[in-house]
Amino acid sequence: MRHPTDSSLKQYPMFRSIMTLLCLVATVATFAQTDSSSLFLQKGLQEKQAGRRMESLKNFEKAVNYNGSNKTAVGELALAYTDLRKYSQAKETYKKLVVLGDASADNYRQLMNLSVNLKHQDDAILYATKLKQVEPTAKVNFIIGKVNYERENYGDAIQYLAVAEKEEPQNAEIPYMVARSYGDMKNYKQCVPYFEKAIQLDPSKNNWIYELGLICYAMHDDKNALKYMLEAGAKGYVKDNDYMENLGIAYLNVGNLDEGAKILNELLKKRPSDLNILNMVAEAYYYKGKYTEAMGYWDTILGYDKTNASSLYMIGMCYQKKGEKDKGVQLCDKAIEMDPSLASNKQKKMDMGL
Repeated sequence: MRHPTDSSLKQYPMFRSIMTLLCLVATVATFAQTDSSSLFLQKGLQEKQAGRRMESLKNFEKAVNYNGSNKTAVGELALAYTDLRKYSQAKETYKKLVVLGDASADNYRQLMNLSVNLKHQDDAILYATKLKQVEPTAKVNFIIGKVNYERENYGDAIQYLAVAEKEEPQNAEIPYMVARSYGDMKNYKQCVPYFEKAIQLDPSKNNWIYELGLICYAMHDDKNALKYMLEAGAKGYVKDNDYMENLGIAYLNVGNLDEGAKILNELLKKRPSDLNILNMVAEAYYYKGKYTEAMGYWDTILGYDKTNASSLYMIGMCYQKKGEKDKGVQLCDKAIEMDPSLASNKQKKMDMGL
């Protein structure tokens, strides 16, 4: 039996009618999808105008589901995701816009910023580069510098941030990141002026002020270390245990024994067996010639750790300073038996007349 060919089938009126009907159905379905997409887009815009952000988002999603090529709907959906901080969805939607042919500077800028928020560092640099290509005047050096800073690539970070500083002279984050870059490389002298400039641009950043205090402490600039720590506290920096300990040390370093000891003693009420704090206060009293007070703190350390030869040695030194030389020498010799390395300390103190 012969089977009819395609050409012969076309001769049958019923076949032609079916094909026409199928084309008509497909056309109607396409128009229906387009109409539905437009309908939900308009509903979304109305909800957006009324300030109902979640409702507008739902309608924009439906509009895009009906017609993924509706660039207006895709754009509104991208904005809605961004507005609601749904950054992952926003980024994917902006990428879809670019695929649809809308490779505009605004879309690349959004993709760059979203990549920064999502810590997608490679993408942040990629879209910063693309943005610069379509908009040569775009200020992207801050973003590229920031990414390099976060990657601890300090050389490139400083290079890009130097250009960014000319583009955005009022952006306090720029000198701050340069300061941190130098600070992380232990180049403290270089970082101080950038910290100062960042704080000048944004005096409200109490954490930046505190960090500058710590940098000054590392540089043995005790006066400024205390100054910036106090300023940070006055501007609302959290006065936790670490802050109070550093503040107490700063007072001791500038020779204010009373205030430093007062702060550290308050801290010892919370951390009574903190041997580091006990030893610092003891040393502060010792070098101020208050040997009885110093002995009390070193004795407390021995109460927690009887094998602490250094504390025993210093108690011996206190006795010698108080005129009880024989007793003091005995205690020092006993400490050296426990830890022979203390013998070198003995010679140093004798040479210094301590």
